[in-house]
Amino acid sequence: MYTMNSIPSKNWVDTHFHVFNAGEAVAGARYVPQYTAALQDWMALAQGVGVTRGVCVQPSFLGVDNHLMLQALKAHPEALRGVAVLAADTPADELNALHTAGVRGIRLNLAGVSHDVAAWTRADRLWRTLHELGWHLEVHTDQGALPEVLRQLPSDMPLVVDHMAKPIAARAMDVSIAALVQRAQHTATYVKLSGAYRLGGVDAARLAHLWLHELGPAALLWGSDWPCTNHEHLATYDVLFAALSAWVGPQHLDDVLSHNPQRLYWDVPVGA
Repeated sequence: MYTMNSIPSKNWVDTHFHVFNAGEAVAGARYVPQYTAALQDWMALAQGVGVTRGVCVQPSFLGVDNHLMLQALKAHPEALRGVAVLAADTPADELNALHTAGVRGIRLNLAGVSHDVAAWTRADRLWRTLHELGWHLEVHTDQGALPEVLRQLPSDMPLVVDHMAKPIAARAMDVSIAALVQRAQHTATYVKLSGAYRLGGVDAARLAHLWLHELGPAALLWGSDWPCTNHEHLATYDVLFAALSAWVGPQHLDDVLSHNPQRLYWDVPVGA
C-alpha cells in the first residue's frame, strides 16, 4: 500500500486531481465516468515524480456530494487538502466542519453551463464565513468568460483560477488575462498551470510563460487534472509533470510546486 511519505519529500504539491467511482454522477450530468479514479492510483503516480502532497478537487458531475473527496482527506489528513462544491446557502456550521476535515476552498465550475452566478452574488453570509476561515474561491469558466464571472463576485476574495484561466489568446491584452492582472494588484490571485488540453487551441507553453511574466512565480500553482476527464488519453502523469519545467523553468519549480501551494492550502509562511 502506498503512503504519501514513502519517498524522500520535497513537499511538492499537485493542486488539482479528482477521485470518483465508475457510473456515479448527479442526475443530468453532462459527463458520467465509465471508470473509477481511485486515490491510491493517483498517489502511486504522484509519488513516481516526487509529488508528496495533493489537493483533491470536487468534480462538477458529483455536484455538492463531496463524500469521496472527504474520504480521501480523512485517509491522509496531513498530506491532502480539498476544494469543495457547495450551495450558496451552505450554513456556517457545515463550512466549519469542512474546514476541520481539510477543505480550504469552494469551487464554482461553470464550464458548459450558465455563467450567471446571481445566487452567489447575494451570498453575503457565506462569503463572510469563508473570509473568517481563510478559504479561497476557485473558478473554472468557459474560454474567455472569466471577466463576466469576476464582475459578479466579491473582489476581495482570494482567487484561484483553473486551467490557466482559459483566455481567448495568449496575449497580455486578452480580457481574461487583463482582468486577473488587475485583480492581483489588490487581492491574492493564483493561476493553475493545468489542463493544457482544455485551452481551445491556445498554446499552453506560451500562455504559461505569459502568466509567469504578468503575475510572477508567486502566483502560480501546478495541477495534473488527473485523470483528465474527457481527455484520458493524455493522462500520462510524468508527461503532465514534465511540462511544468519546460513552461516555467527549473528555477521556479519550488515556488510553483511547494512554496505557493503550502502557503495557500497549509498556511505555511513564506520562507518557513
